[in-house]
Amino acid sequence: MFLSNRGLSNEAGIHVFCYGPKDEMLVRSYFADFINKKGQRFRIIECDLYKIFLKICEEKRILKGIYNMEKKKGPEVLLKQLQMAILPEDFVKKMKYDSHKYGDILLITGVGKVYPFMRSHNILDNIQHIFSDIPVVMLYPGFYNGQELSLFSEYDDGNYYRAFNII
Repeated sequence: MFLSNRGLSNEAGIHVFCYGPKDEMLVRSYFADFINKKGQRFRIIECDLYKIFLKICEEKRILKGIYNMEKKKGPEVLLKQLQMAILPEDFVKKMKYDSHKYGDILLITGVGKVYPFMRSHNILDNIQHIFSDIPVVMLYPGFYNGQELSLFSEYDDGNYYRAFNII
């Protein structure tokens, strides 16, 4: 049922796997082993938001200037500039792949690493129509109550009501 993305009231199969921030290294290790396990009937496509962020910065030729901008203008100005230069749609373009097929699972990682440059609810809002035919699992270091995301169980990360808490 999970792989076929059925029984979800016509909603995209977006799931949030919440865990305590102190368990970050344990969760990373577990999923790295899980992704590389041989003989599975499914294929996990991992999208690390932080790696995508760095790649976008490189492509826009702004990565090398980030340190100097923060030093000269401060972190608040840097954050605003990066959020204007890199949109959620840019992330989604990097997450797309050619052929979604039965057995694919999109695994979104790096949520905590990319904060505050990109917010997880923005990503979820923008992927639901792109990945509506496969399940999506976002590893989330924090809390999700079915309505609100709380990164590190400390920062309000926005409202999102279309996901299912997998635990």
